[in-house]
Amino acid sequence: MKKDTLRSPTELLEAPEAEAPFEMANLFPKHTGLPFVVWMSNRGGARHDVRVKVSQGSRAIPSEMISVAIRPHVHVVDGNLDAGDLAALTKWIELNQDVLLKYWEGEIDTKDAMDAIRQIQR
Repeated sequence: MKKDTLRSPTELLEAPEAEAPFEMANLFPKHTGLPFVVWMSNRGGARHDVRVKVSQGSRAIPSEMISVAIRPHVHVVDGNLDAGDLAALTKWIELNQDVLLKYWEGEIDTKDAMDAIRQIQR
């Protein structure tokens, strides 16, 4: 995982890709089948298309999170994810794309999204 240079809380909040960790729902490996935590969020005030974030642990440390866009194809926007992890995440996103999009658009709430998320088999 890439570590950014240290940024102040103000810089983190003003960054275009910034999402407050408390506005994101975390999905643990036991629910996704992935070897890392996936964070999903609603659009909120985001100026970018739908994304998920990835972290090695359950603590939301913005500088350690990897940002991954899911449209038009799954690709890393910020950070580094090895090819195997990116392939697994892509498979999981494809399986859950409808849920992620509905959650992003605010069409379903966190409980509905969590209930609908499907786990990949690795």
